[in-house]
Amino acid sequence: MTYETQKIRLGTVGLGLMGSSIATCLLAAGHPVTALVKDLGGADEARGRIREYLHQLQREELLEEEPDAVLHRLRITDEVADLRGLEVVIESIIENVGEKKRLYAQLETVLSPTAIIGSNTSAIPVSLLQSGLNHPERVLGIHWAEPAHITRFMEIICGKDTDPVCAQRMVALAESWGKEPSLLRKDIRGFITNRIMYAMLREAFYLVENGYATVEDVDRSLRNDLGYWITFAGPFRFMDLTGIPAYLTVMKDLFPELSNTTETPPMMEDLVAAGAKGVGNAHGFYPYTPETAEEWETRFIEFSYDIRKLAQKYTPTPAESPQ
Repeated sequence: MTYETQKIRLGTVGLGLMGSSIATCLLAAGHPVTALVKDLGGADEARGRIREYLHQLQREELLEEEPDAVLHRLRITDEVADLRGLEVVIESIIENVGEKKRLYAQLETVLSPTAIIGSNTSAIPVSLLQSGLNHPERVLGIHWAEPAHITRFMEIICGKDTDPVCAQRMVALAESWGKEPSLLRKDIRGFITNRIMYAMLREAFYLVENGYATVEDVDRSLRNDLGYWITFAGPFRFMDLTGIPAYLTVMKDLFPELSNTTETPPMMEDLVAAGAKGVGNAHGFYPYTPETAEEWETRFIEFSYDIRKLAQKYTPTPAESPQ
């Protein structure tokens, strides 16, 4: 990372779990970060969460500086005017179009016309978020994966009005953070990973709800097949590795049989209606006690660090990527 890149002043909006994780990533990469929040009453809690994330990175030898020294680069404010002069601002507020657009209108009153506004949205079309702004060309989708300070995943999404120069600036910046970003040159709801993941989830629910397999069986099969190769290859590389013609044969037979329902799964509706949130409240597809839920969260963080190391070992070089 260059000295100049490190000194770029960045901003975030929102310091919930994901916002704190994003701020951690930016701080660890060497940037001064100004975080805008609605209520300063939660600032100490957020600062403590970020400090713990930084200590995790240090323990995993992904951070050379002392966490407390890094934390000094963080400023938490409830005044949008304090974002004046920043070159990139990334919001991770609720997935609500109206709320996001109101925030962008505020940001446009203090940011320069060339400053990038990034939305950590999972599914909202970027073109919709751009509409009505004075400078829609600088708005991008910046889709992170949790935990944002560990994973190398990032999708950078162009809306219909996005300036490609802004997108390339964001790609270069993300690479300096240790990410391996994918660029979507056209806007589409759900982007890459969510479109593919939710197609998989739809089929998983179909198999369970129609009695073909249990939740445990579906998870077991995917962990022990998809889970073994997906970090190494991705679907197109995997087809190269295992023989392209066989996949065409299976597609012709299987595609007509796959679920194409547009309805949400009743099993999911019932769980949510019963208050299930997963390990967050020890109520999900699997049974948990508060202790086992906490244990699974801890194991997930440990796994995230381990899989990061493995993925970096097998990351393709630029010469191996298709042109």
